[in-house]
Amino acid sequence: MPEAKIAPSLLAGDFSQLGHECKRMIENGSDWLHVDIMDGHFVPNITIGPPVVTCMRKAVSKEIGFFDCHMMVANPEQWVQPFADAGGSLYCFHYEATKDPEALIEQVRKAGMKVGCAIKPKTPASVLFPFAEKLDMILVMTVEPGAGGQSFMPDMMPKVKELRERYPDMDIEVDGGLGPKTIGQAADAGANVIVAGTSVFGATDPAEVIKLLRDTVNKAQAAVPSK
Repeated sequence: MPEAKIAPSLLAGDFSQLGHECKRMIENGSDWLHVDIMDGHFVPNITIGPPVVTCMRKAVSKEIGFFDCHMMVANPEQWVQPFADAGGSLYCFHYEATKDPEALIEQVRKAGMKVGCAIKPKTPASVLFPFAEKLDMILVMTVEPGAGGQSFMPDMMPKVKELRERYPDMDIEVDGGLGPKTIGQAADAGANVIVAGTSVFGATDPAEVIKLLRDTVNKAQAAVPSK
């Protein structure tokens, strides 16, 4: 299984100081920075666009900060180049938002970013099987996309387990309601990329929470018998 990657969700940070929040999370041990992009169409909420990501990139270089862009947008094809130009590292589109995922995967790669595909809670993992091996990451939503602070959905874990068994070397991300009380379920199912918002940004000691999340994933990985 790939190494643990902890990706604090900037949605839970202070939007008036996003550059500072990026640096703060990196200093506290985060591996990636999860950037939630919402357009008011695919999901009801609106967050940030390419100009804000460009400003964030001025605060942290690509060598220091990996921007995991979660594209909760309609017509994700429209935003590939703008987010590549803004400094996105990984472009994770929603399966439900595109009619041709394989063409979109190729478009993202040509733009110079890594590529992921996300699925909503009601979308089965099997929709990804025809093209999953072309991805760098799969994101299993553990809440309904569109707002932070929701409760973790443990009934999504069979999807994570199914994907991990099929793709043992794939980065598999979980997003929604992750924290010290729920990380064990996600780690045991096989998730290695952990998005955590409120549980990290609201912590007295973010570094301690990030370490706990990473250690739990690593412990679960160590328990998997080697083939």
